[in-house]
Amino acid sequence: MNKPNRKTWRTTATAMAATAVLTLSGCGTGTADSSANAAEDTFVAGGLFPLTGTAAYLGPSNVSTMKLAEQDIDEAGGVLGNKISTITADTSDAEHADQNATAVQSVLSKNPSVVIGPPLSSVVKNTYKQVTTSKIPMISPGATSTAFSGLDDYFFRTIPPDTVQGVVMGDLIAQDGIRNLAIAVFNDEYGISLRAEVLTTLKEGGVNVVYGETETFDPAENNFSSIATNIKATNPDAVLVIAADQTIPLVKELAAKGIDTHKLYMPDSNMVDHSEDFTSGLLKGSKGTIPGAHPTSEFQNALKTIAPDTTIYTYNTETYDAMVLAALAAEKGGAADGETVQKNLMAVSGTAKGEKCESYEDCVALMKSGKEIQYVGKTSIGVFNNAHDPSTASIGIYEYDDSNVPVFLDSQEGAVPQN
Repeated sequence: MNKPNRKTWRTTATAMAATAVLTLSGCGTGTADSSANAAEDTFVAGGLFPLTGTAAYLGPSNVSTMKLAEQDIDEAGGVLGNKISTITADTSDAEHADQNATAVQSVLSKNPSVVIGPPLSSVVKNTYKQVTTSKIPMISPGATSTAFSGLDDYFFRTIPPDTVQGVVMGDLIAQDGIRNLAIAVFNDEYGISLRAEVLTTLKEGGVNVVYGETETFDPAENNFSSIATNIKATNPDAVLVIAADQTIPLVKELAAKGIDTHKLYMPDSNMVDHSEDFTSGLLKGSKGTIPGAHPTSEFQNALKTIAPDTTIYTYNTETYDAMVLAALAAEKGGAADGETVQKNLMAVSGTAKGEKCESYEDCVALMKSGKEIQYVGKTSIGVFNNAHDPSTASIGIYEYDDSNVPVFLDSQEGAVPQN
């Protein structure tokens, strides 16, 4: 996650969280014979993102990404001749289960064609049944838990499961010559799932896990003195930290105990901009992984036309592609209801072995000419497999610079195994 300037994201998150549900556009103009038919043919995208809680820095830029996708779709003629509508709600994090449920209810009350999000595995676990039992497809741009492969006929994701990130992370650690590794991981759906995948690869690579193979810490923990002491006692060559906002006090304790913070590894949950969290250079040389395609400068600039202060791009291309895929599915099926979108998502992703296209406009033109399509989009993910995961996906590798900002080094593409 490319975390924004901490002052910026706190201000943005607070402002956006003031209203739990944000209507980002009006209803479509409609081309049907009656207002009732126009409403039925209006494609409505609901968004579930954290604007408060431990992952509040994620929400604002993904809400803006939905707005960007809405703009691009409408400029290309909309869906079924109508402008589309988007609405979002603040889920917060899994520690706020009541708010998870309330956010879903507020979005479902608008009869969405699709729900984009949540990006957190733990929040998906709390919410997906509310959405899928309503026969509305849910497309998560960030939930990577391996338990979600084949979760439900109405659940999809544009991010690869941790089977892919776990392999890349494990290989990265082994290839760096680490022989004794400590792991600090929070007891969360995402954390436990990712650790399991990393452990498998580490063992194959001959890396000895000296701490954290079974130990976890509570996501609500804020005092990491004893954990840092226990890690220090194992004398590790490096530490893998799988956490979210807990990363800040945890890393400070590791540094205080004399653990080398230039040899940390972090996944997408905390591989973020820490320039305002730590003293300059504290993380220099530490590495990590972020699932998904690294956004191009063109995409970043386009997003800044919607939200000029954007500095975070985690899950943004995945959110954009989820929007476009759902809109294409409605266009292909000739209706904007959730069941139609669900029935056509596989086909527009490319399972019908159609012609590749990179934009909503180009894909619609191909469909109108009678051709099957494969939307490639911003993430360049493979077609949905039978588990509704992308069949192939990229994992970015990053390294911290002198300012504690992650810099993109390379990406590895991997196939996603099916259950």
